[in-house]
Amino acid sequence: MLAPTSLTELQEAIRSHPQVLAVGARTKPRLSQVDDCTLLSMRGLSGITEYQPSEYTFTALAGTPLHELEQVLTEQGQAMPFDPLLSRAGSTLGGATATGLSGPGRFRYGGIRDFLLGLTYIDGTGQPIRTGSRVVKNAAGFDLPKLMVGSLGRFGVLAELTFKVFPAFRARISLQVECTDCHQATERLIEAACSRWELLALDYDPAQKRLLLQLGGPQRALEQIAADIENRWPGDVQPIESCTADTCWETIRTLGLDLTESEQAPTRPTRASQTVVAQVALTPTVVPELEQKLGSMEGVNSHYSVGGNVATLICQQPDNIPPISKLLAELQLVGLVLQGCDAPLWLGTTQPTAIDRAIKTALDPQCRFPSYDIANLQADHVAHH
Repeated sequence: MLAPTSLTELQEAIRSHPQVLAVGARTKPRLSQVDDCTLLSMRGLSGITEYQPSEYTFTALAGTPLHELEQVLTEQGQAMPFDPLLSRAGSTLGGATATGLSGPGRFRYGGIRDFLLGLTYIDGTGQPIRTGSRVVKNAAGFDLPKLMVGSLGRFGVLAELTFKVFPAFRARISLQVECTDCHQATERLIEAACSRWELLALDYDPAQKRLLLQLGGPQRALEQIAADIENRWPGDVQPIESCTADTCWETIRTLGLDLTESEQAPTRPTRASQTVVAQVALTPTVVPELEQKLGSMEGVNSHYSVGGNVATLICQQPDNIPPISKLLAELQLVGLVLQGCDAPLWLGTTQPTAIDRAIKTALDPQCRFPSYDIANLQADHVAHH
């Protein structure tokens, strides 16, 4: 693994190796498991380069740990509403952007791509490409920053990123709604998502048979909304104590991982390498069928976030991975494996589209960065020339 500490060193590292992949804290290790690829540690490119609290924007290098950004923003009464995942585990700004993963707060305000204003990335020739803007305004041209969100390092190495932020809420209230079964939970999930309550977060915890709701805003207004929710489902709604709620939401943001407390720095998650953690994009209507079939598999836990649009699956037994993949394919769902070195990267059925290949060829004609199907892309590139 190479560890550049400057933009110049990063450019030279990219030029000097046939194929490279940038990594941060490796909190999602399966994503950096690529054969015949030189890893570039971005931890040496860290720090906030520009922060204007009055403009609600900041610019930071890709290797900046998310927990450091959160501390700076908190001091100014601001926050990243999309609740970046695994920040306590050391996840970096570039890694979060490249994976495109957001936490429970995505339900109300959108995900990482909705807050990314601009970025600088290094292409396959080692040249820096600046795209987007450092301020909240329209930028002319193709929206490359949004394309980089969730790209998994296939198009270039993220070097510096600019985000907009929001004021932090003065108060938060969390509620749990008890449900008799998954069907009732799904009905209430959809009802809550379509309500006027403007929830910050809306999750479903099948193990506890409950919905988790979070509200943010002025205390008096929150109390009135909480009372309205209790009247909607009398007897099934209970408030969650503040400290318990913080632990609950942080557990969701860490994907259920047990993190050892450290006053000096976040600790990387400790979990057996054979345990598979995957995230699946879906719709709430699919939840009952998926949950019913997962229930017959021993050692598989699930959690549904962002109003039932994202499922986190944790599988303790590798033998269950093939049937899970088959199940997702039957439901026309795709899962991305974040942890579990022996598991395939994708669960379900997926293959690159023609437009995906065209974008890959245009942005990375030398195939300097990993791809879905590098051999075919290289053949297409040779045939094109």
